[in-house]
Amino acid sequence: MSDTPKTLLVLGATSDIGRATAHWFARAGWNVMLAGRSLDALGREADDIATRFGVSVTAHALDILTTGSFADFLDGLYCLPDVVVSAVGLLGDQGRAESELAHAVEVVRTNFEGPALVFDMVAARMIARGSGTLVGISSVAGDRGRASNYSYGAAKAGFTAFLSGLRNRTAGKGVHVVTLKPGFVRTRMTEGMRLPGLLTAEPAEVAKAIFKAVEAKRDIVYVRSVWWFVMTIICAIPEGLFKNLKL
Repeated sequence: MSDTPKTLLVLGATSDIGRATAHWFARAGWNVMLAGRSLDALGREADDIATRFGVSVTAHALDILTTGSFADFLDGLYCLPDVVVSAVGLLGDQGRAESELAHAVEVVRTNFEGPALVFDMVAARMIARGSGTLVGISSVAGDRGRASNYSYGAAKAGFTAFLSGLRNRTAGKGVHVVTLKPGFVRTRMTEGMRLPGLLTAEPAEVAKAIFKAVEAKRDIVYVRSVWWFVMTIICAIPEGLFKNLKL
């Protein structure tokens, strides 16, 4: 067997989950590619990870909303990675999304359109090679729409459905697709929110779940299994009753 280290590409690598994921794989000896909007921030992360873990780390500029740049971005990588993780996300503000079209568009495009389109392009290249894993971080918010965050939830629901279809497309072709649903995570995105301890994960916990899902070729993963139970109950509530609940 080859001793060549495997390679991870993290989209949204300066996010708390993206950074934790890069650290987890690097600790296991993987080379890492970091992608995001700020090359300066990515460069600092790359230097830190390389120093900590002694692996190759490179930084690559990518704006998930600039879909026309995706082909050039992929062509510019020094190799087609073994695993790609999309840690891109924007919670946004539901009130703003209801009154500001530009904000609603940003939420939907960041959480669904951009990640889905770039994954489609990567999947085609992985299928041609005959191997690879794609990990999309979706959300339990996509399991059922709620008034408090339905723009974000709808985008994540779309991404979940996309990942399911992509998994069906790549089955039997050497390429695996993982849908990861973290639930609440203690990050900068949720800073200031009151988070329930039992349902709230840390970024490192999410990173560990991603690594284990890649190794075990899992399909759908709730980072904390209690979320499967919670969402099964929520999804079973009849619509006539559910529409009057304030969740």
